Amino acid sequence: MSDDKEGSQEHTATLADNVTGDSVEMPVLHGTMGPRAIDVRQLYKNTGAFTYDPGFTSTASCSSNITYIDGENGRLYHRGYSIEDLAENCDFMEVCYLLLHGELPTRGEKADFESSITYHTMLHEQMLYFFRGFRRDAHPMAVMVGAVGALSAFYHDSTDITDPHQRMVASHRLISKMSTIAAMAYKFSVGQPFIYPRNDLSFSENFLYMTFAVPTEEYKLSPVLARAMDRIFILHADHEQNASTSTVRLAGSSGANPFACIAAGIASLWGPAHGGANQAVLEMLEQIGSKDRVPEFLERAKDKNDPFRLMGFGHRVYKNYDPRAAVLRQSAHDVLDELGKRDDPLLDLAMEMERIALEDEYFVERKLFPNVDFYSGIILKAMGFPMSMFTVLFAVARTVGWVAQWKEMVEDPNQRISRPRQIYTGYGPRDFIPVDQRE
Repeated sequence: MSDDKEGSQEHTATLADNVTGDSVEMPVLHGTMGPRAIDVRQLYKNTGAFTYDPGFTSTASCSSNITYIDGENGRLYHRGYSIEDLAENCDFMEVCYLLLHGELPTRGEKADFESSITYHTMLHEQMLYFFRGFRRDAHPMAVMVGAVGALSAFYHDSTDITDPHQRMVASHRLISKMSTIAAMAYKFSVGQPFIYPRNDLSFSENFLYMTFAVPTEEYKLSPVLARAMDRIFILHADHEQNASTSTVRLAGSSGANPFACIAAGIASLWGPAHGGANQAVLEMLEQIGSKDRVPEFLERAKDKNDPFRLMGFGHRVYKNYDPRAAVLRQSAHDVLDELGKRDDPLLDLAMEMERIALEDEYFVERKLFPNVDFYSGIILKAMGFPMSMFTVLFAVARTVGWVAQWKEMVEDPNQRISRPRQIYTGYGPRDFIPVDQRE
């Protein structure tokens, strides 16, 4: 890892104005991996001009040593470790520790970390009354935004962002309590009693227990389902500077407390263009309806004039196979076998669509492979989660990434409050007209 967190400078780039003839030299920064970046921080000071980049898709908003995506080659790394290695050899708690601390834990560090997370999973008892203030038909993501934002009203001893100890306590609380809040949001929506966490279960086992157990009978834990849940959490833990992570960083740049920042991230994730893709996959499958209609819809997907869009295939960042999908594909088949749902019509339809698309020259040439959302939606439906919970599960997993990115931002000496510029296209200065003179 480079000691220079902003990256090394090897040369400069020259920006020339063809009208005025002025030019300015700007440093070119190089990270450990990835494209070079032109440092434009002094551009306005030296030229009086801004850059224009809607969506910031060509702008690095920060320097980070947490996650790197190699979209061209379909690779994802956390702290230098490939997602395939982590998903195959680690559990979610190890990945959480890695994202937070930069290194995989020793056996002792892992035990201490798991203990801390486990013993923070219970919520303040007064939070239960907070839940009861929501309507029963409230979307679970609405409940998540409200409940997580309210944590700062219950845990005053971990909101001082200048205190490293309080930052770490808040980080552990958010990771642990998010799963409890998510399970309670589900229980509240179906009218079942809340199930308190158990300290003898792993993170994923505990989440499944709190979500699906009922007081009237013993809940039987399935190692296959727990492992699949763990992998889903690992594969969604962090993904560079996406919309919700950028939202967390932007909110945090103002000095807001970590609970408020993560609530902002959840709100951003709720958008259908971000966290709702796996739900869109199942809605697409329901629209197709049966296996014999798959060829018809795949042909429609090839027609640019047809409004039908193939959901769960391809990725904005990955120009190759989504590495997370390759991992989750096997989990999808394992879960279906475990639950005996190979004859589920919708899931059977998904497998047929996967088979045909992977063999179709049109999709293969354009690298429109099934992505992580395609398989996660199949798994979650098979496990019994309603579609309204899909984005909630995404939030449970992504919390550790948000927290790690927030923590890195707070500790970055170069961090300033985020303040994007704009190109103003409205009226110029106008004379005020009194109301009785306006026509």
